[in-house]
Amino acid sequence: MLRVLAVDDEVPALEELAYLLRQDDRIEHVATASDGVTALQDMVQMIGSGERLDGIFLDIRMPGLDGLDLARLVGGFPSPPRLVFVTAHEECAVQAFELEAVDYLLKPVRAERLAEAVRRLEAAALSGPEPVQDEVIPVELGGRTRFVPQQAVWYAEAKGDYVRLHTVDGSYLVRMSLAALERRWSDAGFIRIHRSTLVSGRHVSELRFEGGRVTLTVGTETLQVSRRHSRQVRDQLVRQHRGVIS
Repeated sequence: MLRVLAVDDEVPALEELAYLLRQDDRIEHVATASDGVTALQDMVQMIGSGERLDGIFLDIRMPGLDGLDLARLVGGFPSPPRLVFVTAHEECAVQAFELEAVDYLLKPVRAERLAEAVRRLEAAALSGPEPVQDEVIPVELGGRTRFVPQQAVWYAEAKGDYVRLHTVDGSYLVRMSLAALERRWSDAGFIRIHRSTLVSGRHVSELRFEGGRVTLTVGTETLQVSRRHSRQVRDQLVRQHRGVIS
């Protein structure tokens, strides 16, 4: 079952699109947004809370952040949702497919044509996400969205319902659990060293044992490893760096 977001600045068109999508048995949930900025903010919140978003049905001509610009930003998301453009403008089709859209629908949308777009979206979603070389996390900063690359993160620290990402350029607060981030980034060499701390193995420069305490240096910071995690941290760091050397 698919979870999708419909985006259109024309309210009647948005309501009609959402209605048609909700009639399709392959659609589990339809969220809506009436402009590109709101859609981007909604997607940032969805990703942060661990919600799945399989596809976006997206108008092109919108004030402010238009559909093509929004699609380019979405392309930088971790496991970005698939794109289906829904527009009255034929001339943008080439640009849309350059952005790897799975379909391009012209308004007014016919139910049978929309059903075909859903079929294509479902097939694309089942094929799985494209490999991501360097995942990014979108961070809201006073009306702006900054994309923080995974490789720039030294360590992540739990702060209630949020996680603070520490980088050489500063720290960023995102609404996400540390457990969710650990699941997402474990294959990229991130290691739990404490119940509230996750570090990037690539940025660890030193592991130190002193008086029964275990600490490590990551970036310019020295962090304490809990007794519970010390053996696992040591073994995982050895495996990671042995793989680099070999």
